[in-house]
Amino acid sequence: MELSFRWYGPNDPVKLTEIRQSNANFIVTSLHQIPTGDKWPYEEIKRRKNIIHKSNLYGLNKLDWNVVESIPVHNNIKLRHSNYKRLIDNYKDSIFNIAKNKIKIICYNFMPIIDWTRTQLDFKLPSDVHALRFNYIHILIFEKYILKLRDIEKRYSRSLILKAEKEFKKMNNKQISNLKCAVMGGLPAAETKYTINKFKEMLKLYDDINKNDLRNNFSEFLKQIIPVAEENNIKMALHPDDPPMELFGLPRIVSNYDDYNFIFNQYNSRSNGMTFCVGSLASNYKNNIYKIFEKFSQKIHFIHLRNIIKDNDKKSFTESGHLDGDVNFIKIIKKILNEERRRKKTYKNFHIPMRPDHGHCLLDDKYKKLNPGYSVIGRMKGLAEIRGVIESLTIKND
Repeated sequence: MELSFRWYGPNDPVKLTEIRQSNANFIVTSLHQIPTGDKWPYEEIKRRKNIIHKSNLYGLNKLDWNVVESIPVHNNIKLRHSNYKRLIDNYKDSIFNIAKNKIKIICYNFMPIIDWTRTQLDFKLPSDVHALRFNYIHILIFEKYILKLRDIEKRYSRSLILKAEKEFKKMNNKQISNLKCAVMGGLPAAETKYTINKFKEMLKLYDDINKNDLRNNFSEFLKQIIPVAEENNIKMALHPDDPPMELFGLPRIVSNYDDYNFIFNQYNSRSNGMTFCVGSLASNYKNNIYKIFEKFSQKIHFIHLRNIIKDNDKKSFTESGHLDGDVNFIKIIKKILNEERRRKKTYKNFHIPMRPDHGHCLLDDKYKKLNPGYSVIGRMKGLAEIRGVIESLTIKND
């Protein structure tokens, strides 16, 4: 695997010099300063590459940019509203300019309104480290008491609503404020940091959009972008919904085996591929992630290795240590290495880019201002554990 590390650019509290010490060889990054929907200029992409390369002058471990994560897809494209045709043209131009800068993989998603969702950014574990957490009851609380939506009875049982009411009464103002922040833009790379009114306005735009509608809109998007990706030897790596379940009444179309099967049947191309995010897929208890990997192994262009522990309600989960969760990382990494051996027979560049996705906030990182989930020490620990598994399996295989 290509050992990679997410970096949020020059304003990231985590520096390239620190990432180099993790033994990662590649950088996964994006031009977060460019507004969603705008074209990525060739010069801006080149400037970011140069920043990464310039940092190599004083280090033995050279870093390079191997994956764009991500070019956000504007909601008007998902809705096929207003100026969506111009926005798709901008997206295609961005793909072209990324290819000109010799970056060959683009991770992206098609989640309505908001990107990945958590309800707590500093959940304290017994080990005294801080983790990201998704609490399903807290999503209900957010809908009922913060957004004050009127149709929650259509989505939640009476018993869940009563449980949420009881839980809400125990919450103090700080906890309510933290929940609001976490859901509406407290996470890094959030496409938009919403106000309550703006969030509700966006939800209203999706009132008449069901799963089939969103699927069809995505299929039309694929028909536009994949030919450009093919012409420029770009691999588009679709990230699953995170978490892979309906939230706020919004449809989800990239949550399970059937969803990916549908997507790949819409446009048969090597450029139409997936980001295999272990933690996202595993947080849906119905998903057999080993089966999903085996079925779509040839479509996997990028990998996020992250682990979770699901609650008894089968909806809530906490992000665990990389080797400590519900997923057997020995088993999944072995499958990845076997896929790379298969590719080696056909492709010159057979290694799959991988990054340790998220990490606990521990040691002195707890006293720094860092992007939630993206502390340097927690991810370095995760990468070290993953490297140990890779080395062990490689030696055993040899």
